[in-house]
Amino acid sequence: MPKAANRPVYSYKLSIIHFWALIFIYIWAGPHHLLYSSMPDWVQSLGTVFSIMLIAPSWGGMLNGLLTLRGAWDRVRQDPVLKFFVVAVTAYGMATFEGPMLSIKSLNAISHFTDWTIAHVHVGALGWNGFLTFGALYWLWPRMYRTQLYSVKLANIHFWVGTLGIVFYAVPLYWAGWTQSLMWKEFTPQGTLAWGNFLDTVTQILPMYAMRSFGGTLSSWVPVSGCITCTKPLPGAIS
Repeated sequence: MPKAANRPVYSYKLSIIHFWALIFIYIWAGPHHLLYSSMPDWVQSLGTVFSIMLIAPSWGGMLNGLLTLRGAWDRVRQDPVLKFFVVAVTAYGMATFEGPMLSIKSLNAISHFTDWTIAHVHVGALGWNGFLTFGALYWLWPRMYRTQLYSVKLANIHFWVGTLGIVFYAVPLYWAGWTQSLMWKEFTPQGTLAWGNFLDTVTQILPMYAMRSFGGTLSSWVPVSGCITCTKPLPGAIS
């Protein structure tokens, strides 16, 4: 991001603290994936505590990235590389806030075994990892081969289609997760499960899965400005 924006990192010290804090804290956060399991309760609590601690370094890194763009926000409107990076860093902040929140047992009781968890993971996978990769490729490839992007417009279309794909993928899964959780916790006056058949919940979330499929199709549309290979040689470059 500093290279693409031609701006210095907002805080080099903060980036170092961000790195080492993640290294130290993240190795203890794993048990938050095993709440309500046979894992000893103290281990689950340890995972919860360290997961909540992760908010500080994670958001420190996100804010460090966004503040690096101070004085360059006017370029974000035209530069697809910066667009990808901004959404990637924002998705990182969203995912690293939601993860610690889901490690709290009262919230995990809602999301446990539901598609909410899948939505959370894919905000990180598609938004953070995916868009960061595309932004890096769009910036790196022309400089490696002394070319320029075949079409900045196509790169911008890629960005907007990919962004819509993430929205249409994740939002229906959040909706499906809440639906599953509410149905699994609904009881009859006799104290039995109102929806005892697992297929009952599957049937209810079929429309959400249809939207998820649509979003996944959009997200998988990866032209990378003409599959990256369609580039224009710069004047004087060896083709």
